[in-house]
Amino acid sequence: MGIGSFIKKQFIDVLQWNEDQEGVLAWRYPMQDFEIQNGGVLVVRESQVAVFVNEGQIADVFGPGTHKLTTQTLPVLTNLRNWDKLFDAPFKSDVYFFSTRVQTGRKWGTPQPVTIRDKDFDMIRVRAFGMYSYRVTDARKFFTEISGTREAYTRDEVEEQLRGILLSTMASSIGGSNVAFLDMAANQALMAQEIKGDLADAFARYGIGLDEFNVASVSLPEELQKALDDRISAGMKGGLSADKMAGFTRYQTATAIPLAAQNEGGIAGIGAGLGAGVTIGQAMGQAVGASLAPVAPQAAPSAAPSASPAPADDSIEARLQKLKGLLDKGLISAADYDSTKAELLKKLIG
Repeated sequence: MGIGSFIKKQFIDVLQWNEDQEGVLAWRYPMQDFEIQNGGVLVVRESQVAVFVNEGQIADVFGPGTHKLTTQTLPVLTNLRNWDKLFDAPFKSDVYFFSTRVQTGRKWGTPQPVTIRDKDFDMIRVRAFGMYSYRVTDARKFFTEISGTREAYTRDEVEEQLRGILLSTMASSIGGSNVAFLDMAANQALMAQEIKGDLADAFARYGIGLDEFNVASVSLPEELQKALDDRISAGMKGGLSADKMAGFTRYQTATAIPLAAQNEGGIAGIGAGLGAGVTIGQAMGQAVGASLAPVAPQAAPSAAPSASPAPADDSIEARLQKLKGLLDKGLISAADYDSTKAELLKKLIG
């Protein structure tokens, strides 16, 4: 091997990182047996930071730009190595590049339900999912707290650690917010706001800035959701007023009549012959009429004698009116109406 090849192999004139691997946040320049030429050039692109590490200790940090490496531009490293200002030889130091680009569209979720205290349901377990974005904001902290001296540190490795931080912070943030689960589910933006502030502080301790955080869904485990549904159903039943209960009864009665009319022969066919059909039709008509009629105010006591019973023809006319009302409402079929009307008119005319 010639002297020229030896020199070319051993000395580095330009240090730079092209970020040719997707998802890498920290990358160590491959020094091997190479040494950095004093007076060489360090190229730091936009959304990058370069860190010089001497014997495991951070010496100098460089932001975006082109930097000529001399004892003047490396003051901390120079001091650590006790270089003389006239020293003009190559030097050895580890150089790490960090990507400071925003990592967008990162998904987060709770693979296992998180137990929190809820003011409505005492202790509950919730699941939540959403998206977040982040970036490296402090290369010093990121190096010392997370990435260390690895040759490369990827986004997936970072997020593996962030997941634990996120879940523990979320549990403490929601649990201490006194926001009920039902309010969280109805306003996921409020839930995200409650978590984001605490989560940003937790990320900052590791040199990571939280850019965005949102909650896409929040839910209970299946068995708890069923229990909640049962409780809501019980509350709805127990909370019906007298008016609503009466309306519910009228609704049940009204929906029962079309079902009876679907039987073969309609209402008249339920019994054994027309007589039985008329009797059932009259009974159902009277029951529905009574349920649909408004409740009259109670009359004041009177000494006057009670009115004599209404004649039979008035009773039949009233039943004919009720029968017509049932037809108009679609509660009986036209055949039922015609057959029952004919029977009533026959009784009326004689």
